[in-house]
Amino acid sequence: MIARNPDPDSRLPYLLRVPLGAAGLVFRTSGTWPRTSALYCHPVPVEEWPASPELVEQVPLRSCTRRGAAIDLILDRGRETRSQLVFTTARGREVVFWQSARTRKQARPAVRTPTARAAGIAGLEIVVDAHEQYPYRFAKQQVSTVRRAVAVRGLRPGRRRQAGGVGGTQVAARPGGQPHRR
Repeated sequence: MIARNPDPDSRLPYLLRVPLGAAGLVFRTSGTWPRTSALYCHPVPVEEWPASPELVEQVPLRSCTRRGAAIDLILDRGRETRSQLVFTTARGREVVFWQSARTRKQARPAVRTPTARAAGIAGLEIVVDAHEQYPYRFAKQQVSTVRRAVAVRGLRPGRRRQAGGVGGTQVAARPGGQPHRR
């Protein structure tokens, strides 16, 4: 929920209430959504939420989860659904920023998946589960992909070791094109 801040002297004209924990969290903020840049949020006591707030926006939440130094918010609407409240330190004091995926990407536009080949490995084969409807493609990486039914995580049929995996995608290093032997 986002309401107007009843304090006329505040530079932060909105109050944001996040339903996390027993009483929830309340922040003063400068906007109703972090569209172009991250918004600074000033934490305030829950008692500062007015008894009859002047609501600006009230959207149902699909998810509100604390993950380390961030709170992930997923709203139940068509656009602008995902955002994060990030707890960090700036100039020696704790601060909170509210950002969306778009503002995070704008802040660090050069962060991309590495495309360089792994050192010492001539051929890297990625085994993609044949049952995945939309598998990873790895189009910009220097790897080859093979679609197979993936067995229980750990050993595939043929007893090859795997170097890692995400979901149904598993990576097996093949130096010189030879499979690992056990």
